[in-house]
Amino acid sequence: MKLPVHTEGLTKRYGPLVAVDDLQLTVHPGEVYGFLGPNGAGKTTTLRMLLGLVRPTAGTVRLLGRAPGAGRLTGVGALIEGPAFYPYLSGRDNLRVLARYAGVDTDRVATVLDLVDLADRAGDRYAGYSLGMKQRLGVAAALLKDPRLLILDEPTNGLDPAGMADMRTLIRRLGAGGCTVLVSSHLLGEVEQFCDRVGVISRGRLIAEGSVAELRGAAVLRVLADPLDRAAARARELVGAERVRVVDGGLELSVGPDRAAWVNAELVGVGVAVRELRSRERDLEQVFFDLIEKGTADVA
Repeated sequence: MKLPVHTEGLTKRYGPLVAVDDLQLTVHPGEVYGFLGPNGAGKTTTLRMLLGLVRPTAGTVRLLGRAPGAGRLTGVGALIEGPAFYPYLSGRDNLRVLARYAGVDTDRVATVLDLVDLADRAGDRYAGYSLGMKQRLGVAAALLKDPRLLILDEPTNGLDPAGMADMRTLIRRLGAGGCTVLVSSHLLGEVEQFCDRVGVISRGRLIAEGSVAELRGAAVLRVLADPLDRAAARARELVGAERVRVVDGGLELSVGPDRAAWVNAELVGVGVAVRELRSRERDLEQVFFDLIEKGTADVA
């Protein structure tokens, strides 16, 4: 089966500025892939190169096994940097115009309006749509050709919480329906709710990739105990010094929750009073900042 997205050595330079640097990116069939990074990291430039809107300085791109410049990109739908429609036409009529231009049967318009939950407002003028409705109409336009691959650039950008929830639900539904989705975002907390895998980009380079659980790393065991120095010394003997940190007046042990009772018994056995012992996952925002900081240091 042909890979929906595959790049090798993808690079884009604007004079001395390197916007995308030797990017190796692979998206597998049927997955929802989150392309994550801060603003200015190179996400939109990458997506534009994937679609043939920007010519790479170096490297190769294949979408569904074909180069972007090899004729019309069949099987691919995209929404890049927000939708643009005729303001005084209805949502339905805007889609009809696009369908005729793309050579798509206009019967498809009703189908995509249902997919994005806009059927009830399809007769309203686009100018009267909320930002969330405009985004959903943009996704509907990207779905007109019933694509196997859907590329969305920051689809929740600027939306209120309700609009963001609607967009998440829509992306999950599309993924469950067998469509491969590549979605860019600068919000890790967003992509974790609908993505199978995540790639993190910083200064144009892919610095981490995996499931959200893999990026987070293993859970840590948080221990509050007295005396702290004796607890720390015993913990280092038990699990290794590299897996013990002293943080905010307590210990963090890189062990799973199944070791909690054992750790508690061992600490109590050397005269340590354990006041609190609980397992917690790493904070998502801190994971993101740590990855970006590491990526920035690596390319400095």
